[in-house]
Amino acid sequence: MARAGGKRSVDPSGSTGSTQTRTALVEGAVAALREKGFAGASAREIARRAGSNQALIFYHFGSVAKLHLAALDAVSDARNARYQAMVEESKNLSDLVRAARTVFDEDLDKGHVTVLVEMIAAAQFTPELRPEVAARIRPWRAFAADSVRKALAGSPAARLLPPEEAAHAIVALYLGLEMLAGLEEEREPALALFDRARKIASLLEIFKRKKKA
Repeated sequence: MARAGGKRSVDPSGSTGSTQTRTALVEGAVAALREKGFAGASAREIARRAGSNQALIFYHFGSVAKLHLAALDAVSDARNARYQAMVEESKNLSDLVRAARTVFDEDLDKGHVTVLVEMIAAAQFTPELRPEVAARIRPWRAFAADSVRKALAGSPAARLLPPEEAAHAIVALYLGLEMLAGLEEEREPALALFDRARKIASLLEIFKRKKKA
């Protein structure tokens, strides 16, 4: 990613240059949201990180808010691919919890969820962002519900824990754990919770096997 001190000369009419500029601006917005928060992710800060002119933000995206949403989309797309791969490798609920712990650790290291948390916080005070951010969270709830449904198939817990309700709780808990881990600069309590959940999942798997026997 280009930094301040060497701004690009970009021709907005050139398709290659236009694509590179959009990519640099999105990457700049992701980094600014992650490191400076929503309040610090201004047009000036993003343009500085992208090595670009502020005017190009409005040329390519129409507004800083739309660029913020594009940054959220970029992070979501990247993480979705990672989550999907790990869920597909999971054979049971215990594996799924292990995968969740792994991606939680990764997200803390790379600051991915920080971008979403910052956008959620901003949406509380920016009416135009609220429906846009909410729309981007729905697919995550649907993804969590599908994962839970698959993991609990054939288990007694499937009748006691509707996947949609479990998914809502999982997404809320995940975001809450991310916020607390960032605030306290301590991830161990959250990781301990994942470890506890994995033990419970293992017990459910044992119960499931005994019932089939």
